[in-house]
Amino acid sequence: MKQAPIIAPSILAANFAQLGQEVDDVIKAGAEWIHFDVIDNHYVPNLSFGPLVCDALIKHGVSAPIDVHLMVQPVESLIEQFAKSGAQLITFHPDACTHTDRAIEQIRAHNIQVGLAFNPSRPLSDLAHVMDKIDLILIMSVNPGFGGQSFIEYTLEKIKEARRLIDQSGRNIRLQVDGGINPNNIQAVSQAGADTFVVGSALFGQSNYQDTINTLKRNLSA
Repeated sequence: MKQAPIIAPSILAANFAQLGQEVDDVIKAGAEWIHFDVIDNHYVPNLSFGPLVCDALIKHGVSAPIDVHLMVQPVESLIEQFAKSGAQLITFHPDACTHTDRAIEQIRAHNIQVGLAFNPSRPLSDLAHVMDKIDLILIMSVNPGFGGQSFIEYTLEKIKEARRLIDQSGRNIRLQVDGGINPNNIQAVSQAGADTFVVGSALFGQSNYQDTINTLKRNLSA
């Protein structure tokens, strides 16, 4: 059963010269989570930011849950650093670590929620033995590394597959989608089974965050 929808702005698309204010503004406008796309220029192209940014935002006063998506290899050392920096949820790619189960337990040891992420062409078979240990499944709807990409349509079928697996498990696992989400496609993504929506340039690229988030939520329930 789907959970209540969550909008999670990706700060990868924010104005870094005013990051604290940007985060304050999207939360005030109705965002529920703040999404950290952590890119290492190794597992995927490009380079973003590390745990010091997470720590700085918490010290700035951000109280919304910080949702960390590790697109890095290896993941283990950054799990520790982000856990200590205040992340409430850490998601990683099973193909970026040697032992998926061990990485899950490493996150759980810090009393932090765990997510597993899957690139567009990556099968969901890694979920077979760990559904009872995770809190979130993240489907990438673009190839990771850069913001502003267009949504890959075939990932809708993958979202549906992930929803079936969650429903069959009987567990309260969130289904998050990241990449190219905007007011025009968020309804289709929701209908495919997602309940947690990472929004980057479609939000931070707009002049009025309140209007954009209201439109996203209105289109979700249309």
